[in-house]
This record gives sequence, C-alpha cells and structure tokens, in this order.
Amino acid sequence: MNLSFRNRIALHYMIATAIIMAVAFTAVYFVVQGVVYQNLDNDLSFEAEKHTEEIKVVGDSVKIKNKKEWEEREHREVQVNPVFIQILDKNGMYMDKSPNLKEDELAFHPKSNYGGHYNDILNERPIRQVQLPIEENGKIKGFIVAAMSLEASQMVLYNLRNILLLVYLLLLASLYFISKFIAGRSIIPVKSVTETTNRITRNNLNERVALPQNKDELFDLSSSINDLLQRIENALERERQFTSDASHELRTPLATLKGTLEVLIRKPRERAEYEDKIKFSLTEIDRMTATIEQLLLLARLDTSTNAADESLMPLATIIDEILSRHKNKISEKKLSISFKNDINNETLVPQYFSNLILENIIGNAVKYAKNATKVYISITQSDSKIICKIQDEGIGIKKEDLSNLFNNFFRSDALNHKNISGNGLGLSIAKKAADAINAKIDVESEFGLGTTFTIIF
Repeated sequence: MNLSFRNRIALHYMIATAIIMAVAFTAVYFVVQGVVYQNLDNDLSFEAEKHTEEIKVVGDSVKIKNKKEWEEREHREVQVNPVFIQILDKNGMYMDKSPNLKEDELAFHPKSNYGGHYNDILNERPIRQVQLPIEENGKIKGFIVAAMSLEASQMVLYNLRNILLLVYLLLLASLYFISKFIAGRSIIPVKSVTETTNRITRNNLNERVALPQNKDELFDLSSSINDLLQRIENALERERQFTSDASHELRTPLATLKGTLEVLIRKPRERAEYEDKIKFSLTEIDRMTATIEQLLLLARLDTSTNAADESLMPLATIIDEILSRHKNKISEKKLSISFKNDINNETLVPQYFSNLILENIIGNAVKYAKNATKVYISITQSDSKIICKIQDEGIGIKKEDLSNLFNNFFRSDALNHKNISGNGLGLSIAKKAADAINAKIDVESEFGLGTTFTIIF
C-alpha cells in the first residue's frame, strides 16, 4: 500500500487511537455487564434465602409451608420481575414449586449445589438461576432453586454493545479525517523544506530553509539541511577560489615563459645566452611548482580541520628544526637568533599543523628582516595556554594592511620590495593551520621597524 506521508501519519494515529478506544469500550461493556449480573445475583440470593424460611422438611420430603397463602399473594401483588422458586430433594428430584411456574420446571445443576449463579433457559427464554442447599442437622435434605428473567438485562447489554460499536465506528471515521487534517498541518514545514531545496541550484546556494518557530525535530532537520547547504556552498566556493587563484597566479609566469622561449627561438644565440634564458625559465617553473603546492595545501586545509589524531611534538624541537632549515639564509643575512624557552616542562603541540604555522611565520621573519639584525623567539605559558612569540627587526607592515594579512595572495607594500620573493600564500596557510588546531595568531607591527607574531596554542 503506497500511501503519502500525510496519510501514513493519519493512519498510524488512527490505528493507535482505535486500539485504545477498543480497549476502553470493551472495558466499559464488561464493567456494565458485571454490575448488571451482580445486582441480579444479589436479588436472586436474597429471594432464595427469604423463601428458605417458608419451607418445611418432613422426613425425606421438602414442602412449601403455606402454598395457598403464596398463591393468594401472587394474585394480589403485581410483580415486575417475578421470582420463580422450585424445591428439589437431595437427589435433585422435583418436590414442589411456586405457583408462577405453572407447568414449567427449573433445571437442576449438580455442579452448582452450593450457591452458584448461572444462566439457563425457561420456556425458550433466558433466565438467571441460583441453587442453594436445604440443610437440617448438618445434612442436606434438598435444594431450593430461585430464578429470575434475564431478558431485560440482556436487552440492556445488547443495546449497550450496539451503541458502543456504532459510536466506535463513527469516532474512527471522524478521527481519520481529523488526524488527516492535523497531519496535513504538521507537515507544512516539511513541504516548505522541500520547496526551498527544489529551488536551490549550484548557482543559488545562498538560499536557506526557513527555521520553524518551535525548536523540535523539524527545527533540527531544517538546521541540518542549512548546515549541509553551507558546507556544499563552502566546498564550491573553495573550488572556485582554487581555480581563480591558480589561474591568476600561474598566468604571469606562463606568459613570461612563453615570451622568453619565443624570443629565444627567433634567431641563433650564444651558448651563454641560451643557458641564461633556460635558467630563468627553470626559476619560473620552480616558482609555479611552489605556488601549486601551496594552493593544494590550502585546499587540503580547507577540507581537513580535525587534528584529533595528530601526532604531538615538543614546540622547541619544531622551532629548532625550522631554524636549521633556514640556517643558510640566516647566515647570508648575518641575522642573530635569540631563542628563549621559559617553560621547564616539555610543551607538546600538534606536529604537522604547528610546523606549517611556524615554518611560514619564522620564514617570513627571516625573509623580511633587515641585514645584521636580530630575530627574537620566545616560548612562555599562561594558565593552560602555550604562547610563542616571533619578533623581527624588518621592514614592518602598514597598519591599513594588517586586516588583509591572511588573505590569499596578499602582500603588503609588494611593489616597494620586489626583490623579496613570495606569492602571498604563506600566512593564509598559517591561519588555516591555526584554525585546524584551535590556535590563535595575533600580529603587531610598526612600519619600518619590525613585526611581532604571537601564536597561542
């Protein structure tokens, strides 16, 4: 059965309610039935006990004492629900009966000798009977059987059953339409989600699902869809950014390479001239390779921001390794390195991401420092945070450029220091690596005096 979501909700709600109603109505019916039979049985027991006093035992026979008076009383009184009395001997054989039984007799049930109540038939009509023993000196001399008509009680129960069944069916029918209406209103937010997601395309990822007012499961669903759309939008934006950055950064060296080679083949050249142009081309190729590697690294950092499984390494060891890698440049510029570690305990940090951060920041400090100056590196601790500072005495950064410092391909005052190589991706990589391990990078700089980077792990 292929039902819509709305109809399935209505059907499930109706089935659940139908079961509860069926149990409730059945309980009502049996409670009323029990009350009816209990009242009838109480009346029967009372009548049987009362008429026991009008019975006399003569030897093995049991008789009604004043039967003529009983007959006269029946003629005088109007009985709405007459009681039938029958006397039996100890073997269940007929001995006497009330005048209102006329030619009929009540049945004897050996299994109900001691006051049990049961249903029977008298003259093709239902009756309720009770059977009590007649005792004398501790011995059973016979039985008194009392009976009352069961027709009225059965009619009440029959009508009650029909009314409950009719009401049950009417309530079920009403309940289906009501639950269908309520289900339709309940899934309005779902329809809104569907309509919104159907409108969203690759070129329209900025639209979001409206959040319901109540913070329930539909609110969580809408929030999850919005988060998913945001992640998809971010992924596509990274893809577009990568394509744009790569094309932008590679266009110039490719054009330079093409122009150099075109000039080179126009006419024969000297060997030295060929070697010079080839070396220049190789330099441009190396620069493009480095740029592509950094762009790919940025793309990986965008999609890999969980450093929970990252291996740990002492911060001082990472700094020593980075300084070792830059020792030629440090020696060439006659720089003096001041490295101070104020923490006695071993300070462990995520190796891969911390190396990316410090490699770019220390590399920049060495690159932009003025010749024969100092680079200060320190490690301190504040509460549970590890603080690493790198300070150079270099060219500095203009204040208006500080807010753009971590943007891709941004280089502060690049035209005034063309001799310093770079493509403006290093600090972008450092920032993304810091975000991956929840680290923080602060920058302070005075133009022409130097820059201080503070990394808080």
